[in-house]
Amino acid sequence: MNVDDAVICRLKKQGLNFEILVDCEKAMEFRHGKATFDDAVVSDDVFKDVKKGERVAETSLKAIFGTDVLRTVAEIVLKEGEVQLTTEYKNKLREDKKKKIISLISRNAVDPKTNIPHPPLRIENAMAQAKVNIDEFKPAEQQIQEIVRKINNIIPIAYELRQVQLTIPADVAGRSYGVIKLYSTILNETWNNNGSLTVVVEVPAGLQNELFDKLNGMSQGRLESKMISKK
Repeated sequence: MNVDDAVICRLKKQGLNFEILVDCEKAMEFRHGKATFDDAVVSDDVFKDVKKGERVAETSLKAIFGTDVLRTVAEIVLKEGEVQLTTEYKNKLREDKKKKIISLISRNAVDPKTNIPHPPLRIENAMAQAKVNIDEFKPAEQQIQEIVRKINNIIPIAYELRQVQLTIPADVAGRSYGVIKLYSTILNETWNNNGSLTVVVEVPAGLQNELFDKLNGMSQGRLESKMISKK
């Protein structure tokens, strides 16, 4: 890629900066296994200040990374460092997140007058009219309830929430916690004597099966669940 279009990926260790030049989108794809190291980086050069063209001394590389092989160090910086995201890339993330949110609302919400789902375009127009702000870094599932509240002033919308009790086996209870928080709101939690976790959660109806699938996958089908209420 053209060096002029590259951005900096910076990793700070032991008070020193280690910087490389990368393609913003390819660097993020690399972290998700969708691009190679060579796709993502402009070169193997490692700088302490890219803008000044100051390279890191080999002694510093060896002291901190245990090697002075630039490619090895650059790959560590690419994996662990902070990529300066371009405005174009952030706009792309925001647009992708908006599409996911619209899809989730269209799937999970209905017009209470007809009990029929709102088409995606109607939801998108309502979001624009309500001047909804999309956070490109926040999971779509965690933005939906606030967005539904805002667009409910523009289009009639019913978004069913269910209260469910879940019990997760001890060996996956810790790992499952993040998944539970992503798809639902935890109302009550109890760590049982055998190490298992029992939670009462509030989850959108359309996300319930996805939540159950994730937890059953982690627990190999040992999830216990009980419906408490709907609203």
